[in-house]
Amino acid sequence: MEIESMVANSALVKAREGGGSKGRRCKWREMLRFPHISQCVDLAMNIERDYHSLCVQQPIGKKLFQLFCRSRPDLQNYISLQDALDTFETKSDEERRDFGFSIIQRFLMNQSNQRVSIVLRHEQSCIQSLELNPCGDVFHDCREDLHRYLCGEPFVLYQESMFFDRFLQWKMLERQPISKQTFRQYRLLGKGGFGEVWACQVRATGMMYACKKLEKTHVKRRRGEAMALNEKQILEGLDSRFVVNLAYAYETKHALCMVLTMMSGGDLSFHIYNIGVPGLERGRVRFYAAEVCCGLIHLHQKSILYRDLKPENILLDDHGHIRISDLGLAVRLSEGSLVRGRVGTHGYMAPEVISHDYYGMSADWWGLGCLIYEMTAGKPPFRVRGEHPHPTEMERRIHTEQEVYNDKFYKEVKALCSSLLTKDPQLRLGCQGAKGGEVQSHPFFQQINFRMLEAGLVEPPFKPDPRQVYCSDVQDIEEFSTVKGVVLDDTDSNFYSKFNTGSVPNSWQNEMIEMGCFRELNIFGPVGSRSPDLDWSQTPENPKRSLLDRIFRRHQQPADSSDDSRQGLVSSETYMKSGLLSTAL
Repeated sequence: MEIESMVANSALVKAREGGGSKGRRCKWREMLRFPHISQCVDLAMNIERDYHSLCVQQPIGKKLFQLFCRSRPDLQNYISLQDALDTFETKSDEERRDFGFSIIQRFLMNQSNQRVSIVLRHEQSCIQSLELNPCGDVFHDCREDLHRYLCGEPFVLYQESMFFDRFLQWKMLERQPISKQTFRQYRLLGKGGFGEVWACQVRATGMMYACKKLEKTHVKRRRGEAMALNEKQILEGLDSRFVVNLAYAYETKHALCMVLTMMSGGDLSFHIYNIGVPGLERGRVRFYAAEVCCGLIHLHQKSILYRDLKPENILLDDHGHIRISDLGLAVRLSEGSLVRGRVGTHGYMAPEVISHDYYGMSADWWGLGCLIYEMTAGKPPFRVRGEHPHPTEMERRIHTEQEVYNDKFYKEVKALCSSLLTKDPQLRLGCQGAKGGEVQSHPFFQQINFRMLEAGLVEPPFKPDPRQVYCSDVQDIEEFSTVKGVVLDDTDSNFYSKFNTGSVPNSWQNEMIEMGCFRELNIFGPVGSRSPDLDWSQTPENPKRSLLDRIFRRHQQPADSSDDSRQGLVSSETYMKSGLLSTAL
């Protein structure tokens, strides 16, 4: 390894280890300073007042609504029930039965002092469901009734409280302009057709991400505007633990940038071919295949056909879980429709794709078969490692030849690959009535608990070394070529404005919570009162003056932003522990 890569790797590892509070800029509080509530009037007038959007789907909105409910004695049991139902979904199969009965005893029985009247009628049906199938959706009706009640008068009262005003302040921060100055940039991770991928870190929070930079001249020369915008719009509408999440989208003078989930464990191709003997052990093959299967099902539920499943596009995170990446070739299908087009990577495209036939989700299940085969055999199904046959020859093999199974393929994995690599899409596994469910039900996945996998409760069989960088050395990644003769003009501005939308709400809010910023900044006044920034009767505090301004106007004291000025303010966490929230309005 050359000195350039050693230095780049060392800086990246240090940044990853120092994530969170250690990775924040020293002035992070100033960067995330709440605007005074009087500056949120326009947002308050125009924000969509939808209960499920504001109080269920948005992470910070959900937390603030819970704080509001805990501040009111008449709603405390309701929100405690909601917490218990959320916790129930994270319990293992062995724990669900006992925990479920504890929920019934606390909230669904008339003699309990924590009873919630609107769900008492479900006591017997929930007991029966727990007896028959504790892994099922036992409390579905309770949850529906709970949300039906909370979206009424409690939601109306919430919108009149200081907690909703605080939510508006968070939304204002969320909508701040994003630029390259928002991030620190670290080493180059890889390159693609339109640009490069770099490791980066948010200065205000310390959160690590991967920044995919699409060079504007390359995009324009290859007429890739629709593809770039398509990937960005699909990603911002997804929220899956098995697909990379989009956190920010912005532009620089020369590039369009998508800031995505940081996957520090490298791609599956690196693990298949660069660590030991080509191929992966059985447990890893099964685990990765199961998580990819979940990712495909999530995409298909959104009517999204992926079309580019291959080891290079499956990435590992710090803990060893995988996510599907690079959705540039994905397409959203309308209900019952099919698509036609030779789209994908040679060697992984399904027969119906190569033949210019109309196809649907069948192409993705073929891709899963190719992936499982390659993880097991240490080579793709229709060529040997290192071979680069002409595309015409590769297409001939896919159409006419049968994949060969060596002694690495035990009974179940061979049966699954054969079913997924069936050349007729009508007969292919995953293309029947149960769709993805029939793939998950295959004997190959018998040891996988998909409910727990979906909840993130299954321990990965391999955890990447946090001190290692799982990608090619910097000098081994080809330098991205420059494009000459392409001129960017005003006609491109409309496309750039659609791309440059800043923060993605749920990703940004999760970042604030995960990195501890929500906990540290979400403070209120003493004994349930409003903090100064939430007080409508107070004028907004003037912003801090520049150094020159302070030099020439020393007779004026600058606004005190020290910790002393924060005395008397109480965090929401302290409220919850002390019970002060019972008086907060």
